[in-house]
Amino acid sequence: MKFGMFYELQLPRPWAPDDEHRLFKDALDEVALADRLGFDQVWAVEHHFLEEYSHCAAPEVFLAACSQRTERIRLGHGIVQLPREINHTARVAERVATLDLISDGRVDLGTGEGSSVAELEGFGVEWSSKRDQWQDNLDAVTRMMVEEPFAGWDGPWLKMPPRNVVPKPLQKPHPPLWVACSQPSTIQLAARNGIGALSFAFIDPVEAQRRVTDYYATLASDECTPAGFAINPNIAIVLPMLCHRDPEIALERALQGAQFFGYALGHYYVFGTQHPGRTDIWKAFTGSKETGFRATANKLVGRTDAPAASDDPGDGVLRSGIGTPEQIAAVLRAYEDAGVDQVVFLTQAGRTRHDHICESLELFAREVLPEFAARDAEREAAKKARLAEPLAKALMRKAPPRELDQGYSYTAAAKL
Repeated sequence: MKFGMFYELQLPRPWAPDDEHRLFKDALDEVALADRLGFDQVWAVEHHFLEEYSHCAAPEVFLAACSQRTERIRLGHGIVQLPREINHTARVAERVATLDLISDGRVDLGTGEGSSVAELEGFGVEWSSKRDQWQDNLDAVTRMMVEEPFAGWDGPWLKMPPRNVVPKPLQKPHPPLWVACSQPSTIQLAARNGIGALSFAFIDPVEAQRRVTDYYATLASDECTPAGFAINPNIAIVLPMLCHRDPEIALERALQGAQFFGYALGHYYVFGTQHPGRTDIWKAFTGSKETGFRATANKLVGRTDAPAASDDPGDGVLRSGIGTPEQIAAVLRAYEDAGVDQVVFLTQAGRTRHDHICESLELFAREVLPEFAARDAEREAAKKARLAEPLAKALMRKAPPRELDQGYSYTAAAKL
C-alpha cells in the first residue's frame, strides 16, 4: 500500500500579512521532507474562493514548485476542475504536459466537475451540465495529449478546431487518470471509465472494503470503457494523520485541525452562509458546540441512518490516524486488508503546526512506512497479473486516436 499527502492549504482567520506566504513555504518544506522520507505522492486540490478552507487556487504552480524540490515523489492533481468556464480543456492538457516534462514524468492527473456554489456560480458554470462537461472534456483532454495533431472537437460544451496541442507529456500515452469521489456512485463512475478513484470522504475499513470490491468488480467487467488510452486501476482514501509516541499529545496537536477541516467543508458544502471577505469560519467553529464533522461526513457519503452529531467529537475515522506508530499501523493494516491501494494523509489542517507535521512525518517514516513498503511490490505484481486480461479487453473498447485529414490547414493572420 502506498502513502500520499493531501493539501487544501488551509488558513483559518485571523490573518497576519505574511500568513499566506508562510503557508506555501511550509507546505513546500513538508513535501520536500516527505520525498526524502519515502512517501509516494503529494496531492494538491484546486479550489477557488473558499476562504480559510482552501487557498490552493493554482495547484499547477504549487506542484511545479514541488517538482523542483523533490526527486521521486509523484505529483497529483487532486483535482483539476474540468468545466470549461474554469479551465479550458486545451490549457489543462498544456499545463499537465509541461509539469510532466519538468518533473521527469511524475504527474498524476485527477479531474472533477466541481460541486460548491461558491465555485460553480463564481465561474458561471451551469449546475446541470457539470457532469456532462466532465465526461466530454476528459475524453478531449486525453486525446489532446495523444493525438498529433489533435483532430478538433465539436461538442455541446467544447468547440475547438484541429490544432497540435504541445507540449506532449513524458509519460505515454498520458499521465495516470483519477477522478474525485465522495459518493459510492462516483467510485462506480471511476471504474466504468477505467480511472483511479480518489475517495475524499473519510470512510472506515469496512466501508472501504465494500467500495474496493465494487470498484474492481466493475473495472473487470464489460461495463468498463476507458476514458483514456491507459487504465489506472487504483482506489485511494483520505485519512487525517498525526503520529506521536504519546497518543494524548497526538490528539492535542491534530484533532482540532481535523475537526476544523470537517466544519469548514460543511460550511461551504452543507450548512454555511458566506459573506465574502468577512465571515470568520474559525471563530464560528471554535464557538460551536459541535465540530460539524459528523453531519458533513454523513452528507458527503450519502448516509441518512447515522446521527447528525456525536457527544465525542473525535470518534471513529476522524481520529483513527491520529496516535502512536503502533495505533496507526494497526489502522493501516485494516485498510490494506480491505484492498485500498493508497492512503492519502490530511496533515495540514486548521492550525496544526508545521513543526508538528514534520515531526510526525519523520516518526511515521521511521516506524510505520517500512512495513507496508516491504509488501507493496509483491501486492502490486499480484494485482497486475489478476487484472491483465480484463483490462486488455477494456482497452479494446476504447476508440483509437483519430487522424486528421492531411489537407487541413489554416492561414497565418493576426487580428489587432
